[in-house]
Amino acid sequence: MTITTNTNLPSLSELPGSFLIELSDFSAISLSGVEQSSYLQGQVTCDVNSSTEQSLHIGAHCDAKGKVFSVFRLINRSSAHLLLQPKASIENSLKALKKFGVFAKVTIEETQDLSFTALIGEQASSLLQQEFSQVPDTLTPVVQIGTTSLVYLCGEQPRYIIIDDQAAITELIKKFALPVYHQGVWDLLEISQGFPILSAKTSGHYVPQMLNLQAINGISFTKGCYLGQETVARMQYLGKNKRALFSLHAQLEQPFADDDIIEKQLGDNWRKAGDILSYYQADNGSCVIQAVLVNDGELPLMRVASQTDTAVTNQTLPYTLETQ
Repeated sequence: MTITTNTNLPSLSELPGSFLIELSDFSAISLSGVEQSSYLQGQVTCDVNSSTEQSLHIGAHCDAKGKVFSVFRLINRSSAHLLLQPKASIENSLKALKKFGVFAKVTIEETQDLSFTALIGEQASSLLQQEFSQVPDTLTPVVQIGTTSLVYLCGEQPRYIIIDDQAAITELIKKFALPVYHQGVWDLLEISQGFPILSAKTSGHYVPQMLNLQAINGISFTKGCYLGQETVARMQYLGKNKRALFSLHAQLEQPFADDDIIEKQLGDNWRKAGDILSYYQADNGSCVIQAVLVNDGELPLMRVASQTDTAVTNQTLPYTLETQ
């Protein structure tokens, strides 16, 4: 069976009640070996030692200066740690992990034999129950059934990542008989949920707090030392960070371009407002934009530089950035 992917680009309000997303631009870094946990514990922001076969962790891999190579979701599969993430953010992270990994008993590689798809919506749990003996949930976010890994993501609507070989994924998609969208719709959901999306271009430019990692449990402040930890701690406890991740919206008449910028009004002038990480534009012109902006109170008036009559508005994220 050939998977027919929907080529239309719906806005959030236009998505059906349940649907699939073919995560063709998704992959993972795999770490295996007797020292896989101790090595990874010293490299990333999350507490690897607390991970189990049924746990899900959000984390970041930083350089020595605390700049983020990649943001990932950590699961365990077939006795290996998998760092799930877009393919675009893997290269720099993989190179750095391998560089220091030569001193540990660990094998580090990008997965080549796994495929990823997402099942979203109100029918997702019942559809999975028809095929699997256990379905992940908030308390047990990862389950392994035979060769299939199921990962549950909390949010405004149920999201499940399904991991297996391509033949098994294709068979499941056939059984579910739901609309299948391409990777862009996944980016739409990630932007709306405030989960950072890094590419090769934006990898290595931001400390974790600029990407709101502290707000989505992506940083352990009790685990001990790891690469870049001094910078991350300084940002947290000395209040040095003045930037944050935002989800923006604009209704556009023309396509949003890769080199477009967001401008903010300063008196009678307009200046660049921040850095764009990712965006998704629906067929109806609705455009969501993930950007790192200065976070010092109420955001100023903003616009898309190439479409100056278009207002850019801030969208509420499902978490708070306030420090306890």
